[in-house]
Parts: sequence; structure tokens; C-alpha cells
Amino acid sequence: MTEKAIQSLAGTEDRLPPQWTLWHRLHRAARNQFELHGYGELSTPIIEDARLFIKGTGEDTEIVEKQMYSISSSEGEEANNTDERITLRPEGTPPAVRAYLEADLHKKQKFQKFWYAGPMFRRERPQKGRLRQFHQIGVEAIGGSSPLVDAETILLADAIYKEAGLSSCAINVNSIGCPECRPKYRQILKDELAGRADELCPDCEKRLDRNVLRILDCKEKDCREVVDDLPPIPGLICDECTTHYQILKDALSAQSIAYVEDPLLVRGLDYYTRTVYEIKHKALGARDTICGGGRYDGLVSQLGGPETPCVGFAMGVEATLIAMEAESDKSVSQPNGIDVYVVCFDDSARAKCFEQVEALRSEGLSADMDYEERSSKAQMRMADKTNADFCLLIGELELEKNEVTIKDMKKGEQWTADWDAAGEEISSVIKA
Repeated sequence: MTEKAIQSLAGTEDRLPPQWTLWHRLHRAARNQFELHGYGELSTPIIEDARLFIKGTGEDTEIVEKQMYSISSSEGEEANNTDERITLRPEGTPPAVRAYLEADLHKKQKFQKFWYAGPMFRRERPQKGRLRQFHQIGVEAIGGSSPLVDAETILLADAIYKEAGLSSCAINVNSIGCPECRPKYRQILKDELAGRADELCPDCEKRLDRNVLRILDCKEKDCREVVDDLPPIPGLICDECTTHYQILKDALSAQSIAYVEDPLLVRGLDYYTRTVYEIKHKALGARDTICGGGRYDGLVSQLGGPETPCVGFAMGVEATLIAMEAESDKSVSQPNGIDVYVVCFDDSARAKCFEQVEALRSEGLSADMDYEERSSKAQMRMADKTNADFCLLIGELELEKNEVTIKDMKKGEQWTADWDAAGEEISSVIKA
């Protein structure tokens, strides 16, 4: 019996050449908008000290409790001591703050704006738009307390999505208050839920005492029904948080940004304060968030730094690509074709065709040829398949005359050119 081939792990995926078109479009849009908004690129290691996420993301969060991939930092030892574990990063914010503090940036220039892009890892049930190895594009604005910075990050995310071609996103915003006013709301929630604990999922029963706000973020159907009956947060936050929230909303409205106030939006991480927001897209179904963010004014001090206000977001790349694919014209989603495909009509001329391919590349044109010794008809089919703009047709007659035949694949026109002028000829047509 033939041995079964080794396959990729559950929750991971390969990305083959034809699938990169939308990925690159999203990253180009992000990089362009980051430059326009003054964000500098930050890169942090994929592996970090596990304590960074236990202290930063929150010990009671689902990420830390269930989803982190951790191993011992000492060979041959079990990873049962949190002081000796390293973790594949499950998110980008705590590493960004660690880097900010480790480089003493808070002592040099407190206000810093970063962006990052890269893989993250969480042990969760694989589903549409959610993988165990996934990718995020994110920003962190560290050191700014103004609600206008909150507005800037939302506007930035919206600008990236619009440049990438998305037009059907929904922005949801809320304020979850600050450490001064939030305890009052927590107590109200506990009182409201005290008699309904048996209606909650097992995880939310535990959250009643440990982190009751997390119940608002639960996606279980029964919990959602209970949550729908709870009082909203905004009516219970302090005057300072109310003013902060109003300035944010006014700034979004001034830029004609449509948004929905979601009084039950809390996000799933312990470090959020005041502003929280999500960008959603219907192509994802029930779990429709493609970008989430908010303010986290206490995280820097939790990780050993001074009190420092911060705000940021993270886009889920795989989820965003599903949304982009749903909105994209399929023809636009196809990979860009090459400039020139060289077709050899005489097998003895293949080495000369290869010289022409290299000459075209040196002119800055993308070029390719057949390496399987197929017929000229099969080569023309491959030129169509690669969506080539032009073909160079080279046979015995062209070699005798030291010239090439150029065929415009879109217009169907063809003409001859000197052998050494083929690249220049095609470049001039492209620029015309």
C-alpha cells in the first residue's frame, strides 16, 4: 500500500503563486498609507518570553489560557515553569511595547508611531479566515493620549481597505471606560448575571468572578442571548471618558466616516481602555471581524515602563483577503502577466532564445521561455496561460536575418525588429 503523503498541519496553509495578487495589493496599500500617516516599520522576533503575553495580553484571556504555543527555553526540560518558557507570538502589541521600552524610546522621544506585518500563532479551532498560523498588519501609536490619535488609527485602517479595493466594510466603535469608572460597570454586570449563571457557557461561568467584561465578547449563542439583555457601557462611564469618546466620534463624522456605535463591543484582550473598535465584513459570516483595535493606556506600565497612553489596531490578513476576494472582479484577482514570452520555432535555436530572454530581463522587462522542449503551438498556449503582453517569435528565418518577430498578444498585431533592439522596441510600445 502506498504511504500517505505528508500534508500541512491543520490550521496552516500554503500560498501558491496565483494566490499572491490580492495579498500584495493589500500590503502595497498598507505600506503606502503608513508612509502617508508617518508610521515607521517595526520588526520583532517571532519567539518571545512567555511572560510578555501573560503580563501584557492578560492571564485570564483565551489567548493565554488556551491558545499560546510555548516550549521550554532549556533543552530536555518540560515547559511547565512560566519563567522558562518561550512562546510563538500570538499577537503583535506586547512585542511592540517591549521593543519600545527595551530601546529606551520613552526616554528619547515618547510619542512613536510604528507599523508591523508578520505571522502570529494561536492554537484555536481552524475555520474560515482563522488559522493557527495567521498574519497580521498592525499599528501602534505609543505616547499619545488625544482621542484624535484614536481617530487617526481608524481613518488609517479605513484608508488601507479603500485603497486595497474594499468598499463594504462596517466600522463599529465603543468606549469601555477607564480603570476609575470601569469597576462600577463590572459590578453592575456581576449583579445582573448573578441569577443567570446557568445560562452561560462553562468559560463564561468562570469569567463571572475573574473577568466579567469578557462575557460580552463571547460568541456562544446562549451567552449572546444573555448579553443582549445587559445595560450598555457608554451610559455608565465617567465624564472624562465620555468627552474622549465624543471627540473621537466627532472627528470621524468630520471626515464623513460612517460608523456604528456598538455598546456591547469590548474586544477580547485585558489591556484595552476607553476606545475599542472593529471593522467587519459580511463575507466572513458570523465571525466577521477583519480588523480590531483600541486604546491600551496601561500596557506600557504593566510591562515595566512609565504610564504611557497608546492606541493601535491589527488587521487579520487572511480574513481581509476573503473579504477582498468576495468584492474583487475575478479577472482583476488573477496574477499579473509577464511582459514577454519568447517562442522558439527551431529546437536548435533554444540557446539563442535563452540569450534573448536574458537580454530582455536586463532591459527591465519580465521575460520567460519554454524549458520543456514543447512544440511552438504548445509554447503559444503557454504564452496565453502566463498572460504575456508580447511574444518574441524566433525561428530559422529570424536567425538568418538577425531579427525577431514581435507579436502584441492583446491587439493581435505583429512586426519585425532587429535582434539587439527587441527590448527597446517593446519598452517603447509599453510606454506609449
